[in-house]
Amino acid sequence: MGEVRCKVRLENFVDRYMFEEGKLPEKKIRKEVAIALVDTGATLLVLPQDLVEKLGLRKLKRVIVTYADERNEERDVAGVVTLTIDDRSANLDCVVGPPLCEPLIGQIALEEMDLVVDCKDQRLKPRPESPRLPLLKCK
Repeated sequence: MGEVRCKVRLENFVDRYMFEEGKLPEKKIRKEVAIALVDTGATLLVLPQDLVEKLGLRKLKRVIVTYADERNEERDVAGVVTLTIDDRSANLDCVVGPPLCEPLIGQIALEEMDLVVDCKDQRLKPRPESPRLPLLKCK
């Protein structure tokens, strides 16, 4: 099957809000581009500490995370970050991983943007039912 990675655009949500309110010049919006591993076994978005610091994301809370090898560890959650993949975006919190760790896209981001993993082509794509916009259930 192989691993699926994709290019993601990350932006500080508060910076964008401040720009839209006329309180920050657009060139001051902190943003970065990264390659992230799609991990359908993960729940949240995970970003390395150094990237979180570059984006200026604020610590929101602490959580205990369980890794694939069943280890548990306390980690910070920071936000809010706007994650964009192709033409779909989601405003999310992220688990702060160790510096230089690989960014991970978890299930919440995939569901909010209504994206599925295409194992054959090793990429993310919109669900066939929602080619133009995300289709979200409210029932």
